[in-house]
Amino acid sequence: MLCAANRKLTAMQDAAVHQESDPMTLRRVVFWTHLGVGASAAIVILMMSVTGVILTYEMQLNEWARKDYRAAPPAPGVAPLPADTLLERAGTASSEAEPSSIAIGHDPLSPAAVAFGRARTLYVDRYTGEIRGDGDTSMRRFLRGVLYVHRWFALEGDGRAFGRAITGAANLGFLFLVVSGFYLWWPRNWTRRALRNVTWFRPRLSPKARDFNWHNVIGFWMAVPLAIVVASGAMISYGWVGDLIYFAVGEERPSSGPPRAATASATGEDAEQPAEAVSRVSYQAILEEAASESPGWRRLTLQLPDADDAPLTVQVDRGSGRQPAKWTNLTFDQSSGSLTARSSGLPESRGLRIIYWLRFAHTGEVYGIAGQTIAGLASAGSAVLVWTGLALAWRRWRSWRRRRKPDPLATNAPAQPVPVPAALGSLSRRT
Repeated sequence: MLCAANRKLTAMQDAAVHQESDPMTLRRVVFWTHLGVGASAAIVILMMSVTGVILTYEMQLNEWARKDYRAAPPAPGVAPLPADTLLERAGTASSEAEPSSIAIGHDPLSPAAVAFGRARTLYVDRYTGEIRGDGDTSMRRFLRGVLYVHRWFALEGDGRAFGRAITGAANLGFLFLVVSGFYLWWPRNWTRRALRNVTWFRPRLSPKARDFNWHNVIGFWMAVPLAIVVASGAMISYGWVGDLIYFAVGEERPSSGPPRAATASATGEDAEQPAEAVSRVSYQAILEEAASESPGWRRLTLQLPDADDAPLTVQVDRGSGRQPAKWTNLTFDQSSGSLTARSSGLPESRGLRIIYWLRFAHTGEVYGIAGQTIAGLASAGSAVLVWTGLALAWRRWRSWRRRRKPDPLATNAPAQPVPVPAALGSLSRRT
């Protein structure tokens, strides 16, 4: 019975790839292109797949590495310090720049994260104001190195652009492999046995039949997650993919807006007048108001204004921080502290919404821990697809070489005498 299953799967593989005598059909063209692209980009795709698996739970691993930053109150009943005090302590510790935001978690033991642009973040004890660290842990450095390998082979300088070009091209090739692989997977005969052979793992197969079975089964179950991961990776690699998204929804790519510190008037006369001091409520009062307006919040991020009369924006996060659909923006008047506007954390542009979704769908984080797990399994599956695809290609090449190589026994064998019919033999004897 097992031998019959092996013969069945081997026959299916031979029917799929050994078509030298068949005419050049569409399926054969797609197969040969699939094989060529896969063999050319296999090493790069394998590298991105393995590093993708390592980065599956990057956010959780970084949070775990900062576990020593957590701190309990020094005594029972001690209240956390106000956000204004925490900003002052962080600003004193990092005198080279001004804070740009402060984030407070719902967990009272977690530190406050004070950001200085994108360059640096300091984590501050909410009860003592002590600087717990800047998040540059050994785990973060390791994951950042893996990320650099994933994106551009960790090359430096001018080599980074070259690395991006290679991984971007391999990513586009991988997208073609996913689409064409599903076309090649499509059974010609929709029988129960044929469908089972390409949708479920079969035990105790020969190496050739096993690789063929694994390649089909993993390709089938991971086709949709891989298509999302690879398509979003193409958007990250190439700006023109974003242009296509805006074109598809009938929008133009938004241009970069004016700097946040733009003056209210362009006339030099107004610019020379000193700004009148405006009294404001404390940042702590703004955060408390945002918390009362947002039941179920997990993280509040207050963006510090560039001007004394600019409105204050608090981003309310009800998810993991990587789920834009769970963001809400609250706008407050800086002088009175009253809530003036509430809006979704997603932009109004449909094109930008799709880009936001693709950005976090690439890692699966848009759907939380379940999405991350699926994205990690898809990356692991793609590594197996590369391995089994290379094994099948190697066996095919060896088979082709054996067919092309002449048989030395047939070439050096002595010529066999031609049998003479009995009638001709008797005629020669008479003569």
